[in-house]
Amino acid sequence: MNVSHPSVHPVEVTPLPPADGRVVVPPRVRMKVIQGMPGTIGGLSLRFCQFAYAVVSLAVMASTSDFPSVTAFCYLVAAVSLQSLWSLSLAILDIHALLVGRTLQNYKVVSLFSIGDGVTSTLTFAAACASAGITVLIGNDLGLCSQNHCKQFETATAMAFLSWFTALPSFLLNFWSLSSR
Repeated sequence: MNVSHPSVHPVEVTPLPPADGRVVVPPRVRMKVIQGMPGTIGGLSLRFCQFAYAVVSLAVMASTSDFPSVTAFCYLVAAVSLQSLWSLSLAILDIHALLVGRTLQNYKVVSLFSIGDGVTSTLTFAAACASAGITVLIGNDLGLCSQNHCKQFETATAMAFLSWFTALPSFLLNFWSLSSR
């Protein structure tokens, strides 16, 4: 029988089935902890990558002087700021869980992580798409790269896409864990 380790997830031990033929429901088997889920080394590395890419995107975009003139770039700054704060806070929780030796598989915790990851990854993806559209408009269609910071805009947009790309597995694993209960 494949049951979770009792020090992490206490499981009641059921006695042998009765001799009179009644059906005894076996104890519930907990889902296997997969790397990338909250409280694992893989989850911590995903959170760190999300945070690093979001901070780089924010720093590159903030280093330009003319990003406030375009709404999509302001949206990108707001989205990656939220993504970096969310990823940093969950990375701290992952570090705590790893140091204590617990997994974060509580229903309410996984629900919070799933909703938060879904919202932040959607906002980051939408902001990156909008910024990519404006960057293509400025660079390719209008040919105004000599007057703007096209390389910085492209770098910040690429980092936002990478942040979203590393946030997506976190969301999918949390959502899968939540839906498999």
